[in-house]
Amino acid sequence: MTVDLAAARARLNDVKNELEAMSALSRAARAPVELDQQSIGRLSRMDAMQQQAMAASQERTRQRDLVRIEMAERRLAEGDYGYCEDCGEEIPDRRLAIDPMAETCVRCAAAR
Repeated sequence: MTVDLAAARARLNDVKNELEAMSALSRAARAPVELDQQSIGRLSRMDAMQQQAMAASQERTRQRDLVRIEMAERRLAEGDYGYCEDCGEEIPDRRLAIDPMAETCVRCAAAR
């Protein structure tokens, strides 16, 4: 079974565009929380700080996924896309459809 490289590029591009759009939308949620006692109460401020921390965590995950996309694009350019980095076996297209950035086959991923 051979990986459809055009479909893989399209999937990677779609995921990349979605991550970048989500990052832009969440920019305000990651902004520093104002510490003005007069505008919001202490509990509301704590809640806002917790939401900011969660948004920052989600942004770190998005940035990590963008790096994984770059690595997958590099593997595409080098002709290594769709092959497990651990055992060298071909990664099934169904797995790549779910996670187009997958670097390993299911067996090797489970062993990690």
